[in-house]
Amino acid sequence: MIISSCHSVDERKNKRLKKKNGKRMKTISHSDVDDTQPDEFGQVKKERIWELDAFRGIAIIGVVIVHLIFDLTYFLDMNVKTPAWFDFIQENGGVLFIILSGICVTLGHSFLKRGFIVLGAGLVITWVTYVMYLTGLAGKDIVIYWGILHLLGFCMILYGLIKKIPLYVLPAVAVLLIVSGYIITKKAYDLNGFARILAIFGFVPYGFVTGDYFPVLPHLGWFITGVFLGRTLYKKQVSLLPKVPYKALPVRILSFIGRHSLIIYLLHQPVISGIVAIAASLKH
Repeated sequence: MIISSCHSVDERKNKRLKKKNGKRMKTISHSDVDDTQPDEFGQVKKERIWELDAFRGIAIIGVVIVHLIFDLTYFLDMNVKTPAWFDFIQENGGVLFIILSGICVTLGHSFLKRGFIVLGAGLVITWVTYVMYLTGLAGKDIVIYWGILHLLGFCMILYGLIKKIPLYVLPAVAVLLIVSGYIITKKAYDLNGFARILAIFGFVPYGFVTGDYFPVLPHLGWFITGVFLGRTLYKKQVSLLPKVPYKALPVRILSFIGRHSLIIYLLHQPVISGIVAIAASLKH
């Protein structure tokens, strides 16, 4: 997930021209030899931090596998047994996406624009899953009201305020949101009518069912954790693992997947669900 662009914006322009001896000379920066392929937001990547792309690639592959197993169980009633470590990743893997998104938002720009793009993508997922419910392809529990894309978009939009928080205060804010969030989400609440919108913030109404759920609390705390890491570990906006052979094919594949994680997330579930749903209808 996540899912924002990870490149430096403080690098001096790699095509700045200087006059020297009456001639214009080109200044070459480190980003001149890096990947300059446009990303999913149409922006050119400067000084890409390969490990963030690779970790994001690993995360999205895990998401695809989790959703495949869910669809096989949901539509085909298959009893897919998974090991304990897989169940742990299934329950907590989204946190990795959120932390990575928090790191990346400190390295990029146009966070407000990207936030609205990602939030809009989440609303598309809501519409698609609701249509699946209305057409009888799935039950009401398939509808995603506030999933990980909604959350990440919301957090990116909120970053304009988050970045004003002093660095030394961020860990305390993150811990407070995480702890309070896990406390709040442990119980259900008697909410009716418009008050049910509080589910976005972690106040789960009685009888609430959904296909994916990432409330603002505690996950905003994990996003702020990523922001803190981005402003400390990645303060210089360069890779922490420059000696790793990141040009190796496996790493390049993971990085490519990570750079296009938003598109993959949007497309994989409708494709997988559609194929499995058709298989289920043919089976019956």
